[in-house]
Amino acid sequence: MPGGPPSARRSTEQVWLMTAPLALIAVTCSVFLALASGQRPVNLAVAAALFVAMVAASTQVLQVVVRRQALEVIATEIPLVLAFFYLPPLTVVALFVLAALVGQLRRRLSAVKVWFNVARTGAAASLGGVVLIGLGGVDEADPWTWVVLFAVVTVNSLVSLMAISGVVSLLHGWQAGWEMIRKSPVPLMVNSINVVIGLILLLALESTWWSLLLIAVLAVAVVVVYRSYAQFLRQHRTLGSMYELTRAMTEGGQEGVVADVLLGRIRVLMQAEYATLWLPPQGRHPEVLLSARVDQRGLLDVAPTSVEFRERVRESGETLSVGRAFADAPDVRQGLAKHGVKDVIAVPLRSGQAVIGTLEVVNRLSDVGHFTPGDVPVFETVAAHAAVALENSRLVDRLRHDAYHDTLTKLPNRRRMTAALEEAVKIRAPGEVVALLLFDVDRLREVNESLGHAAGDKVLFEVANRLRSRAPSSALVGRVGGDEFLVTLRLESAQAALEMAARMREQIRAEMVFDDGLTVDVDTAVGVATHPDHGTTPAALLQRVDLAATAAKAIPGSVQLFNAALESRSLRRLGLAGDLRRALDDGGLEVYFQPKVTLRDRRLVGVECLARWEDPTHGTVAPEDFVAVAEHTGQLGRLTEFVLREGLRRSRDWAHGGQPLAVAVNISARTLTDQHFPAQVRQLLDEYDVPPQWLTLEIKESGVLDGTDRPISTLRRLRDLGVRLSVDDFGTGDSSLAHLRRLPVHEVKVDRSFVQGMATDPGDLAIVNAVVTLSQQFGLTVVAEGVESELTLELLQDIGCEIGQGFLFSRPLPYERLEAWFGAQVDPETISETELPRLRAVP
Repeated sequence: MPGGPPSARRSTEQVWLMTAPLALIAVTCSVFLALASGQRPVNLAVAAALFVAMVAASTQVLQVVVRRQALEVIATEIPLVLAFFYLPPLTVVALFVLAALVGQLRRRLSAVKVWFNVARTGAAASLGGVVLIGLGGVDEADPWTWVVLFAVVTVNSLVSLMAISGVVSLLHGWQAGWEMIRKSPVPLMVNSINVVIGLILLLALESTWWSLLLIAVLAVAVVVVYRSYAQFLRQHRTLGSMYELTRAMTEGGQEGVVADVLLGRIRVLMQAEYATLWLPPQGRHPEVLLSARVDQRGLLDVAPTSVEFRERVRESGETLSVGRAFADAPDVRQGLAKHGVKDVIAVPLRSGQAVIGTLEVVNRLSDVGHFTPGDVPVFETVAAHAAVALENSRLVDRLRHDAYHDTLTKLPNRRRMTAALEEAVKIRAPGEVVALLLFDVDRLREVNESLGHAAGDKVLFEVANRLRSRAPSSALVGRVGGDEFLVTLRLESAQAALEMAARMREQIRAEMVFDDGLTVDVDTAVGVATHPDHGTTPAALLQRVDLAATAAKAIPGSVQLFNAALESRSLRRLGLAGDLRRALDDGGLEVYFQPKVTLRDRRLVGVECLARWEDPTHGTVAPEDFVAVAEHTGQLGRLTEFVLREGLRRSRDWAHGGQPLAVAVNISARTLTDQHFPAQVRQLLDEYDVPPQWLTLEIKESGVLDGTDRPISTLRRLRDLGVRLSVDDFGTGDSSLAHLRRLPVHEVKVDRSFVQGMATDPGDLAIVNAVVTLSQQFGLTVVAEGVESELTLELLQDIGCEIGQGFLFSRPLPYERLEAWFGAQVDPETISETELPRLRAVP
């Protein structure tokens, strides 16, 4: 228990340092009394009666417990007043010492305490006798006699008090002895009242011996009232102590503070040597074993009882009391005695029906004190309050933990990570940066939709474990979003953070096998930001690392370091949201058309419809920007419908060749999740009277080959309408041509990055050649994007590619310029009703 410096505890054998002088004083004063008082006759009947009264009075003990020792002040002032009046002083000393010896032996005190109390009694009584002789003795019950007897008994009480204070100072330091003296006025006042009562009895006896009858009745009544009042005081004191204990436990708060307050006060309340709390391991809470010991500052992590004893209490769920006052099993008592335990009360701590631990008190202080059956209900009540306080503290701790940790992965959540970042950025270490690595789990949405959220949770739990095991010991790993994990640590530079992110991404990449044998690839895109390079506050750093992770997702499996361009682009997109809605309402968007040409005979087979936005405020807005804004603001459906309507209208109005112009429209992978989209396409085809085969819908490779069967049902419904389907930007993803066999598509568009590199990179040429060859074997049409040179055109012709589009033929054009371009490029001699017109040779 907290407090001042611990007092020195000395052996009780040193009590002889006080006992010997007291015995010497008693012998010296007794010799003086024998010589000074002369030969005065002794009334044996009176002496016997007073001896019995002294022995009876000695049963009423004022017990003062100082630390682990109990010292008694015996209240015998009333018979002492009568004895000094009716008997010679030496006889009084002899009777008083003999009565004290009987009382000490009756209570089975240790020899050290017996002899100290006997010596103290002899010294006090003999000094009182000396005072009596010095004041001239007593003859009659007059006022002077009252004064003499009051002085004699007061000297007796003062000598006893000084002796007790001296031995307490010897054993526990002068502070404890001074505490005894400081609290002495109340006992001395009680002694004075007892003297007055003794004088009143003396006057009654001097008046008539028949007053003994009344005195006897009064004595019985006083004993009964005293016991009732003493019991009331004990109950009142116990209730007061329990109230203070309960309030202290309620205000304790955390479990450690509750234990500190709980054990210290319970030990004092129960006057025990030890008070021990034991809570076995439970969930994330480790085992708790704490003891408060008398004379010991703070709590100990040991207990005087054995583990088996506490386990027995927990398993039985019942209070176990062992000691002289209890009927217990001899084997249990003997086993405890081996550990220095004379008595113990152990109570189970309950939370509802469950036992969460035990609370026990061991060894009632003093050699004669023992726990009694009356202590059990008091202790059980205290234990009930303690169990509630401990459970509440654990509940508060659990709520606090849950508020800062993710329920699924048990990792710190965004709030906890933000708080940690606030502390981290306050420390500026030269040559170090605070690095933030944001891992975004790929394709978690597809796992949830295809296999269920339980499978998605399993993926997240596995990623959390992999990150936790691969991250450096100095790193803090947390889950800050649905599929986002943040790692923060100190590194040398931003480049070191990039290398760490790439290394950890590779380390956590691995297949994950579900119970049904299904295998899922676990991969992540990683964004990186550092303090102070990319922000000085946690909010700014988290925002910018999120921007970096978003940019990394655009290229599957990449690692992206934040740069200012990402933020400006993000801010630009944020400002575009409202303007895009107005542009769709007011016709601010246009559709451009880029020709698709056969490579062998250079005939126009169709156009790709491309949305363009020239905003008065933002200028030319890149398609990837406003398409992303449309996806995140719920305007993607309107944008897709606008392009479809414009493309089908121009296809219907195409005047060349006597038939509609084939148009291709890009659709987002998110559009394929709309079950109403095929019906909308059919309605538009009917509205503009365009045959379905003249419409091609282009979907990016990542949208149709996402590892799930989710888009296949929508693709089949579109194919059943007669619409042609094309896989756009093929080759940029992780899929293979073999995956195309299970998709209902008609066309493959080779990404421009491979086509433009054919003339200089043999690898790109080999890729394009393989795509063309295998696609033709699967019956798929191949379209090459990005044809910009004659050499590229010749290479494509050599490998058998059928269709191309690119700047070599034409840039995307508005519809009016498309017609002008067609009129200027077409060869009039090739115009016929059965074939498409042939374009002029490319210059």
